Amino acid sequence: MTTFTLPDLGEGLQDAEIVSWLVGVGDRVVADQPLVSVETGKAVVEVPAPWSGVVTKLHAEPGDTVEIGAPLADFESGSDRAGGGTVVGKLPEAEPEKQTPAKKTPRKVTSTSIKAVPAARKLARERGIDLTALSGSGPDGTITRADVEAAAGSGGVPEGWEAIRGVRRTMARRMAEAHREIAATHVTDRADVSHWAGGEDVTLRLVRAIVAGAIAEPALNAWFDGAREARLLHDRVDLGIAVNSGDGLFVPVLRDAGAHDPAELRTMLERLKSGVDDRSIPPADLAGQTITLSNFGMIGGRHAALTIVPPQVAILGAGRITAEPRVVRGRIEPGRVLPISLSFDHRAATGAEATRFLMAAIADLEA
Repeated sequence: MTTFTLPDLGEGLQDAEIVSWLVGVGDRVVADQPLVSVETGKAVVEVPAPWSGVVTKLHAEPGDTVEIGAPLADFESGSDRAGGGTVVGKLPEAEPEKQTPAKKTPRKVTSTSIKAVPAARKLARERGIDLTALSGSGPDGTITRADVEAAAGSGGVPEGWEAIRGVRRTMARRMAEAHREIAATHVTDRADVSHWAGGEDVTLRLVRAIVAGAIAEPALNAWFDGAREARLLHDRVDLGIAVNSGDGLFVPVLRDAGAHDPAELRTMLERLKSGVDDRSIPPADLAGQTITLSNFGMIGGRHAALTIVPPQVAILGAGRITAEPRVVRGRIEPGRVLPISLSFDHRAATGAEATRFLMAAIADLEA
């Protein structure tokens, strides 16, 4: 019997939630056959079988959260095993049977020599928990994240509370990371859009304005690595579009936004939104944003202090368009105003750079 553990799914994820099993106990599978659907952050992906064999046990139920390195399924593979298979991340190879040595030299037990899944080690470092003092509840005494949480006094959810999962949990973690890491600063202004025709596609105008801002001031269309104290200026705008859903916030990516005409952009946007709605959007369409747009004014609000998700440097937000008086050639006339908010990481960009970006975006909106 061989146990298949949840592989490293990339993007720094520590665990995944089981959505559905695509096989059952007793089923014979072949290498690379879809085995289970899991939710990784904000996308649902299929994890393939690592080798051929018969499934003898499933270690988790739909809705369970499984840590990286924790067991997923047992296989009776025998001579059918076909190597590691093609899976996401690296798969552990089954260890050959070892001969029991006649004499074993005792070694000191340290936090690196005990069995613990990566997520448990990371949490233990953050909480100051000594792994050598814990007993693992996982296979062969492996320490899990839940063991560390219990030791820290945070295990379990109180009665009446709801444990957040999936997208909302990922959102909570990323927002906490952003709050700890980024030196967020905000600048706001407003655009006079009185000349816009009825039925103007506001989102597409905002996309075009961000592209104009990035051309005028590339420092905002960038990534920043605080650990290395380095930045990467991008020569194209891969624009993240904040999309609200009942499950939480998604940010699909509009690739090379400046290279497409309005019809193409609208088609791309509809495809991304459809993928978010039915949760079919691939992980690749949720990664690699160089800057983000939040059109929160579709719901309400004027200005906002928005959260920048690293390694991005900036996010532009658009508030609700309102009717306001304006002075035209010395006379007061009715007008329409679009509030604009720009949040940026002050470690990577100066206030002057951010303001130049904002002014270029507003000039495009008012063109």
